[in-house]
Amino acid sequence: MAAGSEVSSRLTLEATAAGNQGQHVKPFTPEKAKEIIMSLQQPAIFCNMVFDWPARHWTAKHLSEILHGKQIRFRMGMKSTDTVPQFETACSYVEATLEEFLTWNCDQSNDSGPFKDYDHSKFWAYADYKYFVSLFEDKTDIFQDVIWSDFGFPGRNGQESTLWIGSSGAHTPCHLDSYGCNLVFQVQGRKRWHLFPPEDTPFLYPTRIPYEESSVFSKINVVNPDLKRFPQFQKARRHTVTLSPRQEEDHLARVEEAITRMLVCALKTAEDPHNTRAWLNPTEVEETSHEVNCHYLNGAVAAFLDHYKTSKGVEIQALRTSKENLQKEDLNTCNHMEMEGTHGQNGTKAAIKQEAASLFGPDLVPVTLRSKETPSEGGGIFENDGKDFVDKDGKHFAKLLCPDRQQTMSTSDNAGVDQMASNSAPAPSQTFVSTDDLLDCLVNPQVTRMVAQLLLQGKSL
Repeated sequence: MAAGSEVSSRLTLEATAAGNQGQHVKPFTPEKAKEIIMSLQQPAIFCNMVFDWPARHWTAKHLSEILHGKQIRFRMGMKSTDTVPQFETACSYVEATLEEFLTWNCDQSNDSGPFKDYDHSKFWAYADYKYFVSLFEDKTDIFQDVIWSDFGFPGRNGQESTLWIGSSGAHTPCHLDSYGCNLVFQVQGRKRWHLFPPEDTPFLYPTRIPYEESSVFSKINVVNPDLKRFPQFQKARRHTVTLSPRQEEDHLARVEEAITRMLVCALKTAEDPHNTRAWLNPTEVEETSHEVNCHYLNGAVAAFLDHYKTSKGVEIQALRTSKENLQKEDLNTCNHMEMEGTHGQNGTKAAIKQEAASLFGPDLVPVTLRSKETPSEGGGIFENDGKDFVDKDGKHFAKLLCPDRQQTMSTSDNAGVDQMASNSAPAPSQTFVSTDDLLDCLVNPQVTRMVAQLLLQGKSL
């Protein structure tokens, strides 16, 4: 869901990171956030900016209770691999309540109700372009759950947003919006975005049929292109990003944090169990017992495994090569600096690149070029469709946060509410982490060698 989806808000691409639960200071002031938004030359993800938004706690079930009995229009499309885009003119539509949608989507029940003619295994459903002002017309208090003013747009909240709720595979055809920019806040589920730079528009075979005000569509199904019919598409540079309520690396970070907590507490309490004030920050008010810390560690491990249980080992394999990835990142940084040096004759261009690069860090992540794999995934979205952040919000789905490069082709698809990772922990017999398990890893010769090197390095400075 974004607010556009389960309830996510569509921030161009507002990196919906749920954020660190213990972090209380946002990395950017509203003024700085707006400055970044208006100067970006590529899509990007903001991290740790929405951890205090009430909308973070929305779920599709919660919204179905708020909207009890309200009829919503769902667009129905085929889960097919056809090379032809599924334009809205070719879709069918269903009027149903959100509760009926969840019954069809989560229980996969086709026995009765408005979705009875749509086999869940063959169709997806999308409640898209749902304006808050129409959806929650008699429950306006919910507007305050969305706080776009944090991004430098005073007074903007859910009233200027649209909600997007879709099942797995729901998507819009690739298109560009001729003006404005978007902010996306992903609340539940996952949504994968396929983004193409404005200068690559000719390679996407643009068309104005079907006609929609300010929208230019691509003739290509970008996730299953017909390269014989559209050979120029091979020249298009695709950037991809999957938005989810938490950053992918947050799950690993939770495990790392739990390990750190356990080690610090164990060593320091053994040193002097009666003087925790000497090493424990006053802001840490939770119990630090070994039992509690074991609980935290197992919870983090369970959440990590549960999140990646459908990943076919791709992410876990990535962990095994994390050291190599870090080395590659260092190498890429050096190469980038050398390349900048070779363009010394063009000082303006180099300065622009350097300024753009300086924007990014742990709390602002650029959207990267596509890898070869482009699985369909995504969730719902609730969207703040800016229209230059002045005009009345339109119903467009994919404008980017790039004022100087507004005509950007993009499309997105949903993983769906039904694919949200559950919070239930795996069976203890399979994944329970004991103290011995942790010690076995910590005293691994490779680990102790790295610790020894770091210790000696620190003492030699």
